Amino acid sequence: MRIPPRVIRLGGTAALLSALLASGTVTAQAATPAAAPTAHSATAFRAAAVGSICYSALPPQAHDTLDLIDQGGPFPYEQDGTVFQNREGLLPDRSTGYYHEYTVVTPGSPTRGARRIVTGEQVAEDYYTADHYASFDLVDHDC
Repeated sequence: MRIPPRVIRLGGTAALLSALLASGTVTAQAATPAAAPTAHSATAFRAAAVGSICYSALPPQAHDTLDLIDQGGPFPYEQDGTVFQNREGLLPDRSTGYYHEYTVVTPGSPTRGARRIVTGEQVAEDYYTADHYASFDLVDHDC
């Protein structure tokens, strides 16, 4: 399996903000019931659907997964490193191949479980999901 390129982490939040600003303007708008949905409001809603989580608040297995990603593997599951399609539309829209997914081992689970890290190509762009893509939290590597 080909491991996707990974941008080196450069100081967490400042680097992430720079990367996000370079990729486009992010705005938040209050939803109004009378407003008709537009492509812009749909994008703002999806961006608002992503929360954040401190690196220190992640389960230890997520730390292990992030370490393996930084090292380029080896990964415990064949599916690790494959392209994440973002079919749920919760993460920012990007071209196919931009996101990759990795299993976060769930102790005691006979399967891969529901926990994943999804990485983007930007600096420190790591998303954690504990509920198999129903929600995502952007990992803040500075806390």
